[in-house]
Amino acid sequence: MHHAPTASTTAGDHRGRVRRYVARVALVLLAAAALYQGLWAQLAPRSFYDDFPGGMSWLAGEGAYNEHFVRDIGGLANGLGVVAALTAWWLSRELVIANAAGWLTYALPHLAFHLAHPLDGAAMQVPNVVVLCSEVVLPLLGLLAICSSGGSRPSAGAEPQHTHPMKAR
Repeated sequence: MHHAPTASTTAGDHRGRVRRYVARVALVLLAAAALYQGLWAQLAPRSFYDDFPGGMSWLAGEGAYNEHFVRDIGGLANGLGVVAALTAWWLSRELVIANAAGWLTYALPHLAFHLAHPLDGAAMQVPNVVVLCSEVVLPLLGLLAICSSGGSRPSAGAEPQHTHPMKAR
């Protein structure tokens, strides 16, 4: 039996769509940032070491070049990026939680290191801290968006959420 939507279910459906949209945007931004770093580091490790980020040479002053290390870090960043992208696609509560846990495990110590060891000059340190803070805020934003007020579970009468990318959306 089909029930006509009420104003409260319509508003709830809208809030749910907004929460899912916010979570997806946060996850896509995380995926893009990780894959930018990871693909560059794995495909052109010397260029990544010499020029990251975007020609500013932040890594070259930190020690001798090590191709193995740069490629490994690139692979780890790609792994985070792929998990964030798949989480954005499937958007299940469990994946959003796992994605946030993984990102925070990486991002909090990374941010703490850069706060304790600032880059030379505020012109470089400020954008670095903003980016590093986004790697903490975006997973939390996705987590809050999905887990607040019932998260990604559809309300009565709402379109079902598919958990497999090959199924119709």
